Amino acid sequence: MPFAQLVIGPPGSGKSTYCDGMHQFLSSIGRKCSVVNLDPANDHTSYPCALDVRELVTIEETMEELELGPNGAVLYALEELEHNWEWLENGLKGLGGWKADGDDPIEDYVLFDCPGQVELFTHHSSLRNIFFRIQKLGYRLVALHLTDSYSLTLPSIYISTLLLSLRAMLQMDLPHLNVLTKIDKLSTYTPLPFNLDFYTEVHDLSYLLPYMEQESGIVANSKFEGLNKAIIELVEDFGLVSFETLAVEDKKSMMTLLHAIDRAGGYAFGGAEGANDTVWQVAMRSGMKVMDVRDVQERWLDRKEEFDEKERKDWEEESRAREAPSLVDDAGDEEGDSETEEIERHFPDSGVRIVRRG
Repeated sequence: MPFAQLVIGPPGSGKSTYCDGMHQFLSSIGRKCSVVNLDPANDHTSYPCALDVRELVTIEETMEELELGPNGAVLYALEELEHNWEWLENGLKGLGGWKADGDDPIEDYVLFDCPGQVELFTHHSSLRNIFFRIQKLGYRLVALHLTDSYSLTLPSIYISTLLLSLRAMLQMDLPHLNVLTKIDKLSTYTPLPFNLDFYTEVHDLSYLLPYMEQESGIVANSKFEGLNKAIIELVEDFGLVSFETLAVEDKKSMMTLLHAIDRAGGYAFGGAEGANDTVWQVAMRSGMKVMDVRDVQERWLDRKEEFDEKERKDWEEESRAREAPSLVDDAGDEEGDSETEEIERHFPDSGVRIVRRG
């Protein structure tokens, strides 16, 4: 049974950057991975694109022929993809993830880079219908909803993000993870009034109300105050939304997120217990140590400069070690190594090299 991630989120949340980084990371740990571009407006992908929806329909042609705006053209393009489902189905079979008879899929890992128009994953049906058809092919899917961590700096944007995330979870109706991206940039923004776990665990949102009033005098109006309370109660009553964090160029951050994704989609549990398991699967089953939100707080907010300096020195030492000839190969493992270090010995470098577009 093949596995896949459905990467959704608003524009600027880092979907294509994530797909590029995750593709490199999966390749570095020995997991065969293909990336499928489902965004008809994405004419320049930084990752190797195994299947591109622009071969079927492009936003430029749609806008010109039908005289539509950018958003309308993307919606039409996804409807076109839904109506031409055979094109996508045949393309997925051509990724090398199927046996010769065409009936049984071979386990392969696929990343779907989706468009950023929020209508597509909040109330428009085409993208959801496409996902359900992919699921019927035998894929185990996990929806990954990315959000720029800048949204934490303004209470109004954060509450809007919670609503958007909740609506996407209800619309997609799939195993789902919400992810705050660019967490390594958070320290450069306005300081947060609460620790990071307040925002990732989404509890006691009423504490944000005074800060919303400070943000804008309009919010202090009695009718808006009632609306804000109602929205907060709605999110808390569902109790569905929480967030993972991600710094795409950081190895431990990628390991932690992939650990959560694999457990959500079932990849972590493999097939028969212990049969043909990868080192990654064995590590996760045995309880591999990962970063929790307190570690993220310390790494990227409280002691960022200290950790950055330590990483710089580690990289310099690693570079010198690679340049120098190895004199002893059989020194053995040191006792007391942490479980994370065990994984790092197998995967010494995430392999992620991100080139951001200007």
